[in-house]
Amino acid sequence: MSLAQQRLLRLSSIASSSTRTLHFTALRAWQGFENERHYEPGEDALKRTWHGLTYDFRRWKRRYQEARNDAFKRRHPIAHMKHSVMDHEVFPYRAEVLIIGGGLSGSSTAFWLKERFRDEDFKVVVVECNDKFPSSSSMLSTGSLAQQFSQPEHCEMSQFTAEFLRHSGKHLRVLDSEPPSVDLLPSGFLHLATTEESANEMREHWKLQLDKGARVSLLTPPQLREQFPFLNVDDVVLASIGLENEGSIDTWQLLGAIREKNLTLGVQYVKGEVEGFEFERSPTSPEVHSLIEDADEADEDKWKRQRVIGVHVRPQMTDASARPIRAHLIVNAAGAWAGKIAKMAGIGSAKSGMLAVPVPIEGRKRTRFVIYAPDVPVDMPFLVDMEGRLHCRQMDAGHTYVVDLIPTPEEDKAIDHSDPSVDYDIFYEKIWPQLVKRTEGFSTAKIKSAFTVLEDVNTFDSAPVIGEHPLYTNIHTMAGFGERSAMHSIAAARAYAERVYDGAYHTINLRRFDMRRIVKNDPIFEKYRY
Repeated sequence: MSLAQQRLLRLSSIASSSTRTLHFTALRAWQGFENERHYEPGEDALKRTWHGLTYDFRRWKRRYQEARNDAFKRRHPIAHMKHSVMDHEVFPYRAEVLIIGGGLSGSSTAFWLKERFRDEDFKVVVVECNDKFPSSSSMLSTGSLAQQFSQPEHCEMSQFTAEFLRHSGKHLRVLDSEPPSVDLLPSGFLHLATTEESANEMREHWKLQLDKGARVSLLTPPQLREQFPFLNVDDVVLASIGLENEGSIDTWQLLGAIREKNLTLGVQYVKGEVEGFEFERSPTSPEVHSLIEDADEADEDKWKRQRVIGVHVRPQMTDASARPIRAHLIVNAAGAWAGKIAKMAGIGSAKSGMLAVPVPIEGRKRTRFVIYAPDVPVDMPFLVDMEGRLHCRQMDAGHTYVVDLIPTPEEDKAIDHSDPSVDYDIFYEKIWPQLVKRTEGFSTAKIKSAFTVLEDVNTFDSAPVIGEHPLYTNIHTMAGFGERSAMHSIAAARAYAERVYDGAYHTINLRRFDMRRIVKNDPIFEKYRY
């Protein structure tokens, strides 16, 4: 008899003589969540009723199997409780998806993830810091909604957002409460081209916009004088104006409606600040370790041989220490602070390789002035002048306007972006003379208030960064929208949910906006700014 057969015989005799039996549980890498089809009210009454009657039985069956396969018998097969009893009152320790940032982009991402996958065991946690909200773009955005762009994806995202906001009362309604309002003020954006070169570019972009279904009209100077006789267009060569799906919204009301809807869908908001990431490192083989001699090469090898498994979050309470939250997917939607969050994970800290490329998103200070101009006609369009740098929008149907001037790259370098104070010389020296030049009624305008906002600007090409990191594939970025956050965050979040669940984009293809273009130094420049 061989040695192996002798050991097997000895083990069988011990097991037969003992009153205990050995229990073995099969390893499961992922729980069998069922992706439930959701039926909107009035969509299909019979299927919706059948889904409501059968969903509880399928959930009970899954929980019963989980309890039976629990080696420690922590849950009873019949009275199976949830993992977290008081989920919204206890600081979480795990999540399927963890989103950093509770602004418009982060909350929209959580909304579309839970809207499509309405399983209460699929946990989505949003970590937000209250100290960042007063200066964030979600709080202080002008809420511009436009469809005139030079990139096709931007046109498609704006059109989807306009359709979503048109039916926001149905999408974001909570039970039997009143439908939320986003105060949509429809008005077309009037772009002015003062040179032949910019006029030719406007014609090419106009063709692209029409191909994507946008309704935009080109106007010559005589047509401008006929439609807007109060405008001075002596130096204008060509103009374009949106005929529909353009205007402005109240982003704070929209964000509040999305957050309330997320709470009913099971999204948990945590007040805290991310202080670092938690890694799981794979050991280096002795052969590879012997080949590493340089300290920088060893540090780079350390970053590559690890994966992110969670974050360390410090709750916003007195004398609280950072606590870990494990997660399968981590979405960096921190807005102006997205670049700093990515650097905590080592992205941009290496000397060479993939981790040497940072996430180029930084907070840029922008100053906006609220003025009262009683002598300006009420049919004043949303004006975009000075080759896209000067913007003048109505706040309501009266005579109150919000104006701002996008600085040139040289001016942007001279700005102290950490200083929240307002420089009124920008209005009196640069904005006001141009407004009076276009419309004489602005000569009696008075400043009512002014404020500064930190926009999440992608310093690489001013386009958003959407998608996973090439090395840390479970870290995804949803930031860098800049002044287009209000009009593109909702559409980008919906496309991101398609990418997560289906592995590909179905409605709007946003593959061009991931980190690969930054690694390959292939920028995407957008002509139109809002």
